[in-house]
Amino acid sequence: MQATPTLQINNDRVIVTKWSFEPGADTGHHVHGHDYVVVPLTTGKLRLVEPTGTRDVELTAGESYTRLTGVAHNVININDFAFAFVEIELK
Repeated sequence: MQATPTLQINNDRVIVTKWSFEPGADTGHHVHGHDYVVVPLTTGKLRLVEPTGTRDVELTAGESYTRLTGVAHNVININDFAFAFVEIELK
């Protein structure tokens, strides 16, 4: 099952996408082409499948984090409830 991206803003400076995940949904493997900020809207765990292995991360609603261009992963909702975050890519 695929996570649902909802594009909110795409202009010459940023791309803002809300990602919604049902339990077990994933983004599919992808590589980030921009630096980005993630703002969790839900508290819970996501599984990251990365080139170096798999790890589970705990996210807290409202506690943002940032990553650099080139991150490659698949993001999977391992909770038994829906999960969502807003991704802000910096152009």
